[in-house]
Amino acid sequence: MNNQNHHIQIKKWLSPISFLYGIGVRLRNKLFDWNILKQQTYKLPIICIGNITVGGTGKTPHTEYILSLLSEKHNTAVLSRGYKRKTKGFVLASAKSTAEDIGDEPFQIKQKFPNATIAVDADRRRGIEHLIKSKDPIVEAILLDDAFQHRYVKAGLNILLTDYHRLICDDKLLPSGLLREPISGKTRANIVIVTKCPDDIKPIDFNIIGKRLDLYPFQKLYFSTFKYGNLYPVFKEDKAQKIDLESLSSYDSLLLLTGIANPIYLQDELKKYSDTITYQSYKDHHDFTTRDIKDIEDKFSSLSGDNKLIITTEKDAMRLLSNPHLSSNIKDCIYAIPIEIEILQEKQSVFNQNILDYVREDKRNC
Repeated sequence: MNNQNHHIQIKKWLSPISFLYGIGVRLRNKLFDWNILKQQTYKLPIICIGNITVGGTGKTPHTEYILSLLSEKHNTAVLSRGYKRKTKGFVLASAKSTAEDIGDEPFQIKQKFPNATIAVDADRRRGIEHLIKSKDPIVEAILLDDAFQHRYVKAGLNILLTDYHRLICDDKLLPSGLLREPISGKTRANIVIVTKCPDDIKPIDFNIIGKRLDLYPFQKLYFSTFKYGNLYPVFKEDKAQKIDLESLSSYDSLLLLTGIANPIYLQDELKKYSDTITYQSYKDHHDFTTRDIKDIEDKFSSLSGDNKLIITTEKDAMRLLSNPHLSSNIKDCIYAIPIEIEILQEKQSVFNQNILDYVREDKRNC
């Protein structure tokens, strides 16, 4: 199996700090296990989608997938912390909400699912209580985005994501590695999904990864991959003016603008369609300053040719939408690339049924 271990950098000299950090995290988990720290349960289906690593494992695309699946039959709400938002407490997203109000990822979900109930609150218990009291509409199920470590809420179904290129079994605790808690935390998961699998993954790799993750019999293991859609304009009202990925080879120059945890996968994807790509990368959830915008516009202006584009992620697009420093000329050139997920091994329908069965059974027991 080639799981690209060159992406994994372990800082061995920080191992003593990781050891101390691990003592604290293990003690906290034991306090929950011993029922000294209390977990709250609720009389409606709650699905937690999270990870035990720092950085992107694809939580938002998987949350969107499950939201789309459940929304056909159940009024499903998404509750997130709303990372780096400028507001405090519980906020219910509306048509007037911005990324500054609710955070870029919840804002992205609200843009895609305008009729869905999207809310943010760092205190998940308080957020759930607000959603339960909602009468217009009545919430029938809740998706907790990035709440695997928020153990004060006991979700009915825990979904743990791990990146194919950085499996949790290859990682170490912070700060030596990127694990938020010991790998033993995986035992709380009902479903484990290995995300970002390459297109050329081999059948034997599924078996090797399954053995290395060493899951319990009750835990279900799935593999997913990203599917990139056609580009759509971020600032134009007509979002139907899409650009086919295959046509990117006809452009003189492309600028890929990202503020995500690891842009290498998107970079590799776009290399399939063009060899004239310039990269401008910032840290995850980056707030674009006046200087940043000037640097971006200067770099874009310096690119060769007249037929050129700025490509960005949907998450970055959410922050750019409310940025007052972008010039009108540059806005027309900014396109976002959407991401969807696909469950591999022809298990999409099985995965879907797992989710639907849980919600149906849990609602029946309410």
